[in-house]
Amino acid sequence: MKRLVLLVSVIVLTLLVNSTGWAQGCSQCRLLAEQGSELDEASFGSTINTGILYLMVIPYLLLMFLFRKKIIGFFKQLAGK
Repeated sequence: MKRLVLLVSVIVLTLLVNSTGWAQGCSQCRLLAEQGSELDEASFGSTINTGILYLMVIPYLLLMFLFRKKIIGFFKQLAGK
């Protein structure tokens, strides 16, 4: 029961948090879009895609670094060693 109350309270607090703290990615994309309007089409798409990939990869690298021992142990167990 305590887990359910905790889960519901975390979800409610997450929904109530003002989203301006998460707007950094949007401002970076807007800045790239404004700068990219002067470039040709292929260069602009490449710049935007690189920025999105950069923002996407960092959390995965951090998680892999933090949980590397569990990940290695899982793959060893999966391989049967």
